[in-house]
Amino acid sequence: MASNDQDGQSKPLCDTNLLKEIAKKDLVNAMNAVNGAKTLVLDPDLAGPLGLVIEVSLLKQHGVDKMFWLEPGPLTSTSTNIVYLCRPKIKHVKIIADQIKRHAKEAKKHTYTLLLIPRVSTLVSRILEEEGVLGERLANLLTRQSKLSTSPTENALSSAANVDSLIVLDRKVDMITPLLTELTYEGLIDELIGIKNSHVELPAALVNPPATNPASSSSASTSATPIVNVKKDSKKKHHLTTATDPLYAELRDLNFSSVGRKLNTVARRLDEDYKTNLQTKTVAQLRDFVGKLGGLQTEHQSLRLHTGISELILPLTRTEVFNKSLEIQQNLLASYEVPSQVAAIEELIAQGADMQIVVRLLCLASITAGGIKAKTLENLKREILQSYGYEYLPLLLALAQPSLAVLLPNPLPPSIPASTKYPFSLVRKSLRLLLDDNPEALEEVENDIGFVYSGWAPISIRLVQCVAQKGGVISNPAEKEKNLDEQSKSSIGKVQAHPIVGWRGFEDIVSAIPGDTVAVEAVRRHDDGIGPALTPMSASSPLKEQTTTTVVYFLGGCTYTEIAALRWVGRQNKGKLIMRALDDSLHVLTG
Repeated sequence: MASNDQDGQSKPLCDTNLLKEIAKKDLVNAMNAVNGAKTLVLDPDLAGPLGLVIEVSLLKQHGVDKMFWLEPGPLTSTSTNIVYLCRPKIKHVKIIADQIKRHAKEAKKHTYTLLLIPRVSTLVSRILEEEGVLGERLANLLTRQSKLSTSPTENALSSAANVDSLIVLDRKVDMITPLLTELTYEGLIDELIGIKNSHVELPAALVNPPATNPASSSSASTSATPIVNVKKDSKKKHHLTTATDPLYAELRDLNFSSVGRKLNTVARRLDEDYKTNLQTKTVAQLRDFVGKLGGLQTEHQSLRLHTGISELILPLTRTEVFNKSLEIQQNLLASYEVPSQVAAIEELIAQGADMQIVVRLLCLASITAGGIKAKTLENLKREILQSYGYEYLPLLLALAQPSLAVLLPNPLPPSIPASTKYPFSLVRKSLRLLLDDNPEALEEVENDIGFVYSGWAPISIRLVQCVAQKGGVISNPAEKEKNLDEQSKSSIGKVQAHPIVGWRGFEDIVSAIPGDTVAVEAVRRHDDGIGPALTPMSASSPLKEQTTTTVVYFLGGCTYTEIAALRWVGRQNKGKLIMRALDDSLHVLTG
């Protein structure tokens, strides 16, 4: 039975790298459709995502000899072919049209190709027509692109027979989670340093340390890694990936309070490995040590990197503003003395705290308390505008609109329906969102998705559990597993995932959350007729056949802590949860 689990983990249930290969193939085919050398004009916002899909060297192999950013002003190109790659935004189309008309005035002959990400827009075609630059070549490429982007993906993904369900969550069902401070290692890196397209800017000395002899450093403890002076260092982008950094896979989902212990454990193990291997005496032992040396050096560098990142984050988590904002968040989630928390937010404004922290806390207070007293809210808005600038007035107005409804007065004005109020108290109690933070309940927090926020379970992931792990909503599945005797654990391992039956058992609480709820059972044509998309799991079927995949899709983006909580849910059952979001991360105030 153990071998079945290993086989299931060695072979991905839903290989998301397939999407990367499809995107790469589509782009290469589009480049090959333009014969000869070509100049690529790239939307700067696409540089990061493009780097995750294709390498510059591969573009050069397919005829790209020069690359420029798409920006206003003249474009000088020695190539006959010019390829524009951008998002379908009006400002980009205006720039492209201006450059084409400028070339026409200068009697420069070029062939232009426009590739739009993610799809062709009717508005873009209309603007190009109005500007008089939509020639036959450009029109053909636009048409060809729209047809090209539909067929390969359908064929490639249609074989995902092991996907038993798709859970689509609108961001509005849980506007609380993006307002909270992320407390996982990866989440705090994003909060305090910033992650963009899986890259983070770090001191260059930390990313590329001077070469050292690992054998000479083995006499000292590996944990005594020299602290990097980061204040005057130049910055360099580093790709955060588990493909080449296994230690990052172990650290990213941990609550930051546990990261130090994990790094210390890894440092001690590496130190012991170096000391043990240096005591080799025979030739065979020396050969084995040399074979392991590369892996030890890689682990040592990874340990140094993440120790340095932790040293960057730690001082920021010890500031007065950071800890005060955490305290306000925890009190608001517990509905503890809400007027006092609003007064504390006002004190943060007076202290000049970051505007994003202040407004996120205000929105959190509004959602959890059902609105802020009208007079108090107006005073706070006035203070924000006077302290941070009147350019934030459109933001404050947008947050109060019914489409967001995250910064509302109490009572509500007649123009806003009462249904826009979030049923916070009901959801908190019914979905067991708030876990005790006393020492006796510490183990419960660590065995629940609430570990990502030190005692608060993200509503979005609780809703996922309502479909894919119903027992986890009522109690901790990890705790149940722990209480099994050793014999049962060795034979069962993880809790067997139950068949997907929609929202059954949680209809009342789901219906109380604003927005429509839909449950659709898909059907698939078989040789002998029409049947369910996936055969339901049964106790008699072999374990390997019962392993399925649940895909979770967020409309409006998600946070790194939600991803961490999803991974935790996936580890509790025999099966796997794959998360797909529209954005790598989401912050309401900056998105």
